[in-house]
Amino acid sequence: MKKLYPIIFNPVFTYRMWGGEKLKTVLNKKYTETNIGESWEISAVSGSETKVASGDLKGKTIKDLIADYGAHFLGKNVYDRFGGNFPLLIKYIDAKKPLSIQVHPSDELAKKRHNSFGKNEMWYVMQADKDAELIMGFDTKVSKNEYVEALDGGAILDILHSERVGSGDVFNIPTGRVHAIGAGVLLAEIQQTSDVTYRIYDYERVDARTGEQRELHTDLALDAINFTVEKNYKTPYTLASNQSVELIHNPFFKTDILELNGVVKKDMTETDSFVIYMCVEGESTLTHEDIDYDLPKGSSVLVPASLNIFSLSGEGRLLEVTI
Repeated sequence: MKKLYPIIFNPVFTYRMWGGEKLKTVLNKKYTETNIGESWEISAVSGSETKVASGDLKGKTIKDLIADYGAHFLGKNVYDRFGGNFPLLIKYIDAKKPLSIQVHPSDELAKKRHNSFGKNEMWYVMQADKDAELIMGFDTKVSKNEYVEALDGGAILDILHSERVGSGDVFNIPTGRVHAIGAGVLLAEIQQTSDVTYRIYDYERVDARTGEQRELHTDLALDAINFTVEKNYKTPYTLASNQSVELIHNPFFKTDILELNGVVKKDMTETDSFVIYMCVEGESTLTHEDIDYDLPKGSSVLVPASLNIFSLSGEGRLLEVTI
């Protein structure tokens, strides 16, 4: 069997009516289409699987790698928990226009309705235009009936919380939290492997590609929404040079941030999980067994669980994701 190594996948570029050009102009992605809103960096979603970009395993999908290597690829605990299913979907998102206001169902609801994982996710803002905003949760406590009245009356934006954002801002989006990316935001997204989204409001827009408004899921969303109001929706953290700092740890994924200045040696023996690095600022290099893997801004790499010892070098900022 061929030897495992740190894996970079060819992204899957996804058309979105709200997509812009920053994936190309800021992150140097290579594509010719217009309105590309998402770069799916590491995906096992059926129909949108990413494939290994180079090396002996070139052309293999994640499902192929799990079938061939099992726990050596995923980690024993991850393999025992998920079997042949890869638990994460890794993206970069460019919103030239605002996304729909939406919510994602829990694991339980998604399993019941769609035979799917739910969709807990998080965002790391890489770049934001002046006055760019995100919508996140509610501003004040509202009942289910008050929410329906606001939605039916065209006043849904009046009861939702919005805030201006800038580079480095982090947001946790558990299932049930109403949210939307505003115009002018480029971000990294880490989420469960799921493509289940309930659209609540879409500004009555018409998709130029279809000539129609997109489907709304207002009834499905109603039972999925968590109406709890949070004091703060942004995740606080303090960077530490050459140290992994916790951002968001939950039962679905663990994301740290690493401010890289020089060389950091990594020993992931006790982690028992694959690790994904997303370069969200600067440039870095991952080295394993004297082979270098370049990680410019906007790139991603998956290190299989059995490759415990490696190093990272450069001047940059990395999101470090495990299960």
